Parts: sequence; structure tokens; C-alpha cells
Amino acid sequence: MGWIEGWRGDVFVAPETGADGTVLRCHCHDPSWQNWPALEHAIIGNIVPDFPLINKSFNLNYAGHDL
Repeated sequence: MGWIEGWRGDVFVAPETGADGTVLRCHCHDPSWQNWPALEHAIIGNIVPDFPLINKSFNLNYAGHDL
């Protein structure tokens, strides 16, 4: 298990290995995961052209969300 402070927040990785050392499962957690719902609430009541500015103000990680 590994836990480190990234510039967006805590980054957590928890691998599960078999008896022979092979990786069976790996849970990766990016800090952007908690912030995506906040973006959803931030865009309520705003017009569509404002979305890029609001989205980039959060600077969330798209790839980390899909981990």
C-alpha cells in the first residue's frame, strides 16, 4: 500500500498480490475523484459558454478519475 501527497491531494495505491508475487488487483485513488461532484454543483445556473472556465478552475484530472 502506498499513500503520498500529490498537488491535488492524497494519492493512494493499494495492490493485492498472489503468493507468487503477481498482481491480482490494484486499487488506485486519485484526489480528483472527490472533486468531480463539486464541479457538477458549480455549473448549476451558469450558461454553457462559462463551462470551460469553471471546469479549468477546478483543474481536475480526467485520467485519474477513470482509474
